[in-house]
Amino acid sequence: MVSNNLLSVDEYSFVAKTSCTWCWRSDLCRLKYSLTFTGMYIVYNGNKDMKKTRRPGGGRKPSKPEYSASKNLAQQMKAAADLYTDEMSLQAIADALSLNPIKVRKLLITAGVYESDTAKLVQQTFNTLRETQSYSAAFTSTMSALQLSRPSVTSYLPYKKGVYFPEEAEAANISAGAERQRHYRAVVALRKDPCEVNLWKCVVAFRGYKFKTMSGLPFTYTLKKGRGDEFTKELWIDRREDSKSLAWSSVLLAYHNIGKIGEVVDRPKALGDIRGVSYIYGLFYRFGLIDVPDKAKEKMAEQ
Repeated sequence: MVSNNLLSVDEYSFVAKTSCTWCWRSDLCRLKYSLTFTGMYIVYNGNKDMKKTRRPGGGRKPSKPEYSASKNLAQQMKAAADLYTDEMSLQAIADALSLNPIKVRKLLITAGVYESDTAKLVQQTFNTLRETQSYSAAFTSTMSALQLSRPSVTSYLPYKKGVYFPEEAEAANISAGAERQRHYRAVVALRKDPCEVNLWKCVVAFRGYKFKTMSGLPFTYTLKKGRGDEFTKELWIDRREDSKSLAWSSVLLAYHNIGKIGEVVDRPKALGDIRGVSYIYGLFYRFGLIDVPDKAKEKMAEQ
């Protein structure tokens, strides 16, 4: 007897109780008790090959549910970064946090606040090799190319997991939480110290973000890299199928036309007769440099 129909718990219990003379009764009896404990539905295919759907959230429970490696790493990076901004040395930070100075440097590199010629060279070399090689192969090639030991290369590369990531990391390669943290830090820095340097950092941090124009049209932008693996000062606006370039000089021109940080700007043209000013208007609103009329806020907030 072959049955491919999905039966309920009660139906299988009834069959198990009334079919003891059938040759496959043991399977059904076992099935009855299985259903009693799991409350799941099972398909019987007549070949004694019974499969049950895995219960969502099932499996072995963690012995320490409150433990989170990524959370601990994020806390260490934040603590190290806070001390580093106070101009403390790596050794002093290591002593304060009871960590090794090399680990402190790696934490700061992952947080994107530590810079040195050696760190930049190691990361650029590794990232270039990583485009054509596996992680382990690119790691070994970096050691060979720069004549550095494995611990040295490891110490100059960021952690692969964590909340904070270097600003150069693509949004697709980090979590949504990490991306939100990146946006938040960039905007806070710009509002705290409005300047061209922090404005550019915001532009770098928000690449790939979905903005809205004053009329509610969605758009994103990307940045391209040039020599030295540095971003070129040109935004490539992607709206629908076509991509349009927006020069950094145009963004700066509009930036210097802002009367007061955070004040309401009625329309994009108020920032100047600038090519692509409708896109710049959307950027500045998200960055917190300007405010917009209530009617525009509704359109720019629509998802």
